Amino acid sequence: MKIGEEIKQDKFSSEFQKAVINILYTSHWLEAENAKFLKPYGISPQQYNVLRILKGQGDNAISVNNIMSRMIDKMSNASRLVEKLRQKKLIKRVICEKDRRQVDVKITVAGIKLLDVLSKKITEFDNLISNITKKEAEKLNDILDKVRG
Repeated sequence: MKIGEEIKQDKFSSEFQKAVINILYTSHWLEAENAKFLKPYGISPQQYNVLRILKGQGDNAISVNNIMSRMIDKMSNASRLVEKLRQKKLIKRVICEKDRRQVDVKITVAGIKLLDVLSKKITEFDNLISNITKKEAEKLNDILDKVRG
């Protein structure tokens, strides 16, 4: 469905305004679908992002600030997300070797197992945009990268 129909707006001040509204609307739509996808696993999209960042670290622990700098949603409260994941035993705290005052975090075996389960199902989520071709997805990526400069 076209953005004008979705938000019941016939006119836009420009194609640029329409594009911005379309990006924002689509972003929120994808976020809601992502949350629905992850809900049965007891984690939020932001927690999933933290787990993926930590898995990418391999066996290395990293600081919450480092996690925050890599997150998709920069407005997330990384400390709160980390604590919730720790309570679920998906990550653990580790004393930093270089600075004993700093506490880093690292993914647990349970966290890796959850990501393994999700990676097998992620195709279902990716299929939300299967109505575009690979070529169109590449072009979309190029355009969005260009928008961010």
